[in-house]
Amino acid sequence: MDRFERILNAIFSIVITVCVLGLLGCATIDKAGNYYPELEVSIPNLRSTVDYLTRLEPNRNYLNTEALNSVVSYLEKRFSAFGVGSEIQKFKVDGREYSNLIATLNAVRPTRIIVGAHYDVCGDQPGADDNASGVAVLLEVARLMNSYAAKSDYRFDFVAYALEEPPFFATENMGSYIHAKSMFDQHINVRAMISLEMLGYFTDKENSQKYPFPLKYFYPKKGNFIAVVGNCKSKRLTKNVKRSLSKISLPISSLSAPSSLITGVGYSDHRNDWKYGYKAAMVTDTSFYRNPNYHKATDTIETLCLKKMKEVVKGIVWALLDPETFDGTK
Repeated sequence: MDRFERILNAIFSIVITVCVLGLLGCATIDKAGNYYPELEVSIPNLRSTVDYLTRLEPNRNYLNTEALNSVVSYLEKRFSAFGVGSEIQKFKVDGREYSNLIATLNAVRPTRIIVGAHYDVCGDQPGADDNASGVAVLLEVARLMNSYAAKSDYRFDFVAYALEEPPFFATENMGSYIHAKSMFDQHINVRAMISLEMLGYFTDKENSQKYPFPLKYFYPKKGNFIAVVGNCKSKRLTKNVKRSLSKISLPISSLSAPSSLITGVGYSDHRNDWKYGYKAAMVTDTSFYRNPNYHKATDTIETLCLKKMKEVVKGIVWALLDPETFDGTK
């Protein structure tokens, strides 16, 4: 091959590479060949969702069903605006009617991936981190997934749950319990569930991160990371979700442990998927182990870092798009 041919081949290779990168949207491909598309996450979308939920009056607790219904209506409209259809799952507790909202992509696929976040609060407080942050991430993940889901073999259900908070926490009245039981009763094939629980509070202050014993000896002291938490049965799912999240610009930690031994492992909606034998993991900023505003009137939008929430959105979408995330989770 003479010099002229080598130059032509080099130019041809460059052109092909540029074309491929253009088709992939300047995607990142790691050493294992996993594909992570460039994502245009909208901070204004995140902000508007948190702002709406935290400004809602009366507060969206179990006593204020009108406020809870307003949230469902709002989310239904937002999902629709993103091109994602949804349905309402109604249930009654103590004479009051509540609703889960289930938005779906790839409805004809037989195997489901569930991504869920609760939208209610505990008592009279705005609940920016707990859990407007999780709901905002849920919506933005669904919006972005609408551009990629058709390439996946899975059906994706994005579920906004009612009644995660006291007095119904850890009871069969939790919205996530109602949802998990309905899937089990219908013999639905659920490959995995990811719970989005408090995703907006970060601090670089030394010793700002607390833990149940004995975790403090093994994990970071600064509350500036995102954690992926699962039980022993969900260990592989937890590890795989962590792998995708590790591509974002935030530190990531993970834990797989029995909820009976480590306090907080089962403290969100994923606990109910575990009860029905499904693999499930929680993605979280660690809640009261870090955030001093937990269940207080000071849990406001001003305490959140939307730029870091944006990174969490990227990691969740990448986890959902990577088929290896759900390998070994049958």
